Amino acid sequence: MGTYNEQEIFEMLQDERQRNQAFCLLVKQNSEKLYWQIRKMVLNHDDANDVLQNTFIKAWNAVSAFRGESKISTWLYRIATNETLTFLNSKRAENISGILELEDVLVQRLEADTYFSGEEAQMRLQKAILTLPEKQRLVFNMKYFDDMKYEEMSDVLGTSVGALKASYHLAVQKIEKNLTAD
Repeated sequence: MGTYNEQEIFEMLQDERQRNQAFCLLVKQNSEKLYWQIRKMVLNHDDANDVLQNTFIKAWNAVSAFRGESKISTWLYRIATNETLTFLNSKRAENISGILELEDVLVQRLEADTYFSGEEAQMRLQKAILTLPEKQRLVFNMKYFDDMKYEEMSDVLGTSVGALKASYHLAVQKIEKNLTAD
């Protein structure tokens, strides 16, 4: 399988005979970036893999309905974001009776994750990011780590560019305050 652009993959997805091949290309070309987008929110490698798998299952089930009104990568990001939020909400619901907040549980799992090779500064940054509300975490991760443009984030999150800029600005302020408080 060679490298195909999004338009070529979209056209292949429309043809039932090529749909499987096109979807395999989608998975191959988007898995890594989606994995890291999910991982930045759930922090744990195994959880990120599970959410990524659910993302591609949802995408496969909806691929025949995809009409190309947005970029395929944007569509996949939107599915991954929704799956990530669903996962976090289910984890939060599991912890409702527990003493620890979900963010504390995520920090503990990050610290115990053998796949996390971050140094102390990276760990402090991740802990600071975890203090943000989920929407601000998403916006911060997309802008800071992925250098995603506000217009693309707007397509993924269904939020205005102005609101995203404000959310990112507030997230940066909170993270800076958290990091300088230590």
